[in-house]
Parts: sequence; C-alpha cells; structure tokens
Amino acid sequence: MNTLALAPLKNVFTHIDRLGAWSADLPLRLFLAWEFFEAGLEKWNGPNWFAQLQFPFPFHLLPAEVNWQLSMWIELIAPVLLLLGLGTRLASATLIVLTVVAIAAVHWPAHWSSLAELGLGYSISDHGHGNYKLPLIYLVALLPLLLKGAGRMSLDQLLRQTPRGQVN
Repeated sequence: MNTLALAPLKNVFTHIDRLGAWSADLPLRLFLAWEFFEAGLEKWNGPNWFAQLQFPFPFHLLPAEVNWQLSMWIELIAPVLLLLGLGTRLASATLIVLTVVAIAAVHWPAHWSSLAELGLGYSISDHGHGNYKLPLIYLVALLPLLLKGAGRMSLDQLLRQTPRGQVN
C-alpha cells in the first residue's frame, strides 16, 4: 500500500488523537451523570421501597430510610461532580460502592444453582433471574474514571494547573 495514500488518513487520526486527549472521558462522564442523576430523581420523587431489600454488610445494619437517603443523595451529588469533573475519582468510587450494593441487594438473582442459571440474570429485563447487566455496564464505565480521573476537560485538571494560593 502506498504511504502517500495513507497520509490523509494519518492526518485525520492525528486530529482525533488531539481531540481525544482533551475529551475522551467526557462521554463517559455525561452518560454516567445522566443515568445516576435520573435514578436519584426517581428516589427524590418516589416512595421508599428499600424496606423490602436485604442489604449486604455493613448496610444491613442501617435502617431502610437511612439507606434510601444515602443512595438518593449519592445519586444526586456524585453525578454533578462527574459532570463538572470535580473530585471525579472520589465520585466514581462512591458510585462504584453504590452500584455493587445495588447489584447485591436488587439485581443479583435470589436463587441460582449453576453458571447457566446465573447467566440468565445478565440481561436488561424483569423476568425474575436478576438483572445485573446494566449495573455491570455502569461499573465498567466508572472504572476508567476511577483509575485515570476526568481528563483534561475538567475542573480537576484546572485545579491541578492552578498554582496553590493563586486563583485565576
């Protein structure tokens, strides 16, 4: 293949690389902020249904109302932080804990005796086999934000660049 023919393609990818360096994490932050904030609003506007759930340790020690308030406020505050790219790693870690608890208390199949039966819960449905596919997608999407942070287009980056004691 002729390298001259590939030059325009290389140029396009160079521009995409530059754009990605600034904004690659932004779609993840927007997606997750929307999804979690929407869940927080549902809790804000709806009745507390947590009394029916069996929470894992240590959350089973707390009253259902406290768990409801904790999850609601985490789902309202952490997405705003993600959106702004402020405290992104802490917000991501908090949402990961929330999601793992939600998987254990709500989305994991109550009874399963084989991996094939457990695999039935890897769906986005309500057929009684669990429903852990979407929360698992959230966990996978939160991981890069936890490990790498919000990226260059964030308040985290802006605060890192501003010398201490100086505000622009």
